[in-house]
Amino acid sequence: MEIDGQCHCGAIAYRAVVDPEAAYVCHCSDCQALSGSAFRWAIPVAEEDFMLLRGEPKTYVKIGASGRKNCQSFCGDCGAAIYAMTPGAEPMVFRLRIGSARQRASLVPNAEYWVSSAQPWSCDLPGAKRNDAQ
Repeated sequence: MEIDGQCHCGAIAYRAVVDPEAAYVCHCSDCQALSGSAFRWAIPVAEEDFMLLRGEPKTYVKIGASGRKNCQSFCGDCGAAIYAMTPGAEPMVFRLRIGSARQRASLVPNAEYWVSSAQPWSCDLPGAKRNDAQ
C-alpha cells in the first residue's frame, strides 16, 4: 500500500510503501514519554520503500535498556514525530509514526508490544496479538 504524509507544519513530507498488516502499537515507557500518550502507533518501512519528499528531520538518539541505540526523527519546527530507526541496523527499517500519514485510518494495528508497560486503563485492540516485550 502506498502512503504519504507530513509533519504537523508541513516542513517535512514523505512517501512510503507499507504492508498495512504490519501496523502496531508500542506501550513501552519510552514511547509513552515521547508521544505524550499511552502508546505509540507505528508501521515498519524498508529503507528502499521510504522517500523523504521535503525537509530534513532532526534526530535524538536514545540508548535503550537493551543497550541498542534508537534514533528518533522529528520535525525541528513543530516537533511532530516522523519515524524511528536503529543506526547501523541491516537491513535498515524505518518505524514510521502512523499519525503523520494521510491514510492513517486504513492502518489498523495488528499487534501490541510492551503490554507489560501498558497503562491499566488502555484498552485491548480487538484481534491484535499482545506481546510482553518486543
